[in-house]
Amino acid sequence: MPPKRVTLADVARRAGLSTSAASMILNGRPDTRLSADAHARVNEAAAELGYRPNVAARGLRTDKTLTIGFISDVVATTRFASGLIRGALDAAQRAGHVILVLETGGDPARESEAIGAVLDRQVDGIIFAVMRARELFVPEIPSTTRVVMLNATNKKHPVSVLPDELTGGGSAVKLLADAGHREGIALIGHNEEAERDLFRSTTVAQRITGIRAEMAARGMRFAAEESCWEWEPHHGYDVTHALLERRSDIRALLCMNDRLAFGAYQALADHGLSVPHDVSVVSFDNDELASYLRPGLTTVGLPHEAMGRASVEILLAPRRPSDSRLIPMPVIERRSVRSPAG
Repeated sequence: MPPKRVTLADVARRAGLSTSAASMILNGRPDTRLSADAHARVNEAAAELGYRPNVAARGLRTDKTLTIGFISDVVATTRFASGLIRGALDAAQRAGHVILVLETGGDPARESEAIGAVLDRQVDGIIFAVMRARELFVPEIPSTTRVVMLNATNKKHPVSVLPDELTGGGSAVKLLADAGHREGIALIGHNEEAERDLFRSTTVAQRITGIRAEMAARGMRFAAEESCWEWEPHHGYDVTHALLERRSDIRALLCMNDRLAFGAYQALADHGLSVPHDVSVVSFDNDELASYLRPGLTTVGLPHEAMGRASVEILLAPRRPSDSRLIPMPVIERRSVRSPAG
């Protein structure tokens, strides 16, 4: 038979105090008026007996289970986006909460099952997270349940945490302009559909708007804009290779993500051009591969861990917020940018 669970009454009996006195001490009540000796005896008894509070019973008393539901598509198993969970776990631990993580793979049936699972456990709130920021369909949830959208948006649940892509887009242009680049700049990865379709991306439009606003403010124009459907290395290679076949005046590339930049590096090398001596490169995301490229890739990072922390802090805030929070995107300067004059 499993060992009998140690109860609060067992601790009180060992300490020679009433159950109510032991409860006040273990719950940290500041107004117990109990002696230091009583506190010491209770804490010592709890340690000796291996007492652990009954979280379920406490939840019935306080209407809080100290548990957060974290439902994602593939965040938990995707290395690049796992910072969202790391940040959430860190904030939850500091707040004395635990996180129940469920991954759905983006399957609507599994999403409904996941919602049911966390609601059955009476979580204090639910965080919905996705790897690629987009408008997310969410099955019906009781209005009394706190919900935060992490790297996502939903019209029924307006509280969201997103990267500040508008400012981040401007930061990328500023990196090139501050190095002296004003002409011969090509945009790699322009994609009109991604900029319009919220279900494909809620942030690409903000990123490109920030880029264009900063270019206009400085009186600059792109020498070329290369479109591609997806942002993988082979797309970056193909469009950069085609661009260099047509143009010999390109002095800088602004890539819409690091994976495009990885392919662009290879195309530049195949054309006998080096980074940054011949062509400077700036990108977005701070994917792990950015630090392994040679030279290291200067990029505007996605603040995943800060976003994860913010989602928990907002979910547990005493006052229920009603809008989005934008998290600043850090600039990570490496060695892929230099003055076009050398």
